[in-house]
Amino acid sequence: MNVVSPDEKPPSGLPPPASGLGPAQPAGDLGLQTGGSRKASLKELAQLFLRLGCTSFGGPAAHNALMEDEVVARRQWLSRQQFLDLMGAASLIPGPTSSELAIYIGQRQAGWPGLVLAGLCFILPAAVLSGAIAWAYLQYGTLPAMAGILYGIKPIVIAIVIQALWRLGRSAAKNVYLGALAIAAVAANLLGAEPILVLLAAAGIGVLPALARRGRPPLMFCMPALAGAAASAGTTLSLWALFLVFLKVGAIVFGSGYVLLAFLRADLVERLHWLTENQLLDAVAVGQVTPGPVFSTATFIGYLLAGTPGAIVATVGIFLPAFLLVSVSGPFIPLLRKSATAAGVLDAVNAASLAIMAVVSWQLGRLAIVDWPTAGLALLSGILLFRFRLNSVWLVLIGGGAGFLLSR
Repeated sequence: MNVVSPDEKPPSGLPPPASGLGPAQPAGDLGLQTGGSRKASLKELAQLFLRLGCTSFGGPAAHNALMEDEVVARRQWLSRQQFLDLMGAASLIPGPTSSELAIYIGQRQAGWPGLVLAGLCFILPAAVLSGAIAWAYLQYGTLPAMAGILYGIKPIVIAIVIQALWRLGRSAAKNVYLGALAIAAVAANLLGAEPILVLLAAAGIGVLPALARRGRPPLMFCMPALAGAAASAGTTLSLWALFLVFLKVGAIVFGSGYVLLAFLRADLVERLHWLTENQLLDAVAVGQVTPGPVFSTATFIGYLLAGTPGAIVATVGIFLPAFLLVSVSGPFIPLLRKSATAAGVLDAVNAASLAIMAVVSWQLGRLAIVDWPTAGLALLSGILLFRFRLNSVWLVLIGGGAGFLLSR
């Protein structure tokens, strides 16, 4: 269930790589140790990742821990260090970290067929379920039962986002420089700056310390060329325009899955006017009750906007960059790990991403917390999350039940 800062790039509960990926290895091995790990068959990959896609509740940190248990401890497909290297690689590129980790593992085990199969088996269960919920939402969304369930879940979502902000912020704001950059990003976003411009500006600022140290221009650290694709999509809703919007989002969302909300809000609510604020919040809330990556929210929104074809093109658009980035990034990962410039850019972009996440959580919070019962649900959820570390899966279930009862 995507209830913990989904598709963010958080600590997974596993020890982080202490010294990067180490010396560069042959490109075909993604710069990883070879060791004596056992190769998986395509059937084994399909069975494992289909099961994980159907049962991996708890967000990216839980997904990573489940994958480590399955592919390292139980099946010994990878050594622990190999797994950590793949997890580190997934955190260096835009997109849904846990999905990219599944794709990396598939590529490591069975090349291109494994890359495609592992990714699809992990992603499709959440996409299919999100599409089914979207159908039910359109059919019954105005009924008291559905409205009541969402009424109770929405404030829980806000509490979960705040918890993620607190946890990730302590890691992202490593020094005064990054803290000041995050504050500037919050101000820029509140003043109406586009999220992509805020992130690109942060990336540019992130190279400044490296410039000062090196005394010469560093190599460019490029974002995907797809970043501006949606700008030319126009305002008329079509399958092509829908595909371009989600292709752009999948190519540039960096640092946390919840930054997805900021980009969807900027494009679909403010620029294109295809969704309302409440529809966006409903989409996010529904995304919390499905296993797998939070990016499957795209399936829900695509169905709302253009039925089954819209669900398909939105899903393909948002996940396609992950497959492409994983397939081409292997040979460059050791270089990025060693580059002070790339490290500075990543730190700056992560700080700006969290700033955007804070702004959008405030904006959506005003829609979710509308009276004393929703305020009480948000406060109680925050206490249970911060003080008692209650699994947020239970919070979402409690919130849905409470909302149903309160709305009767």
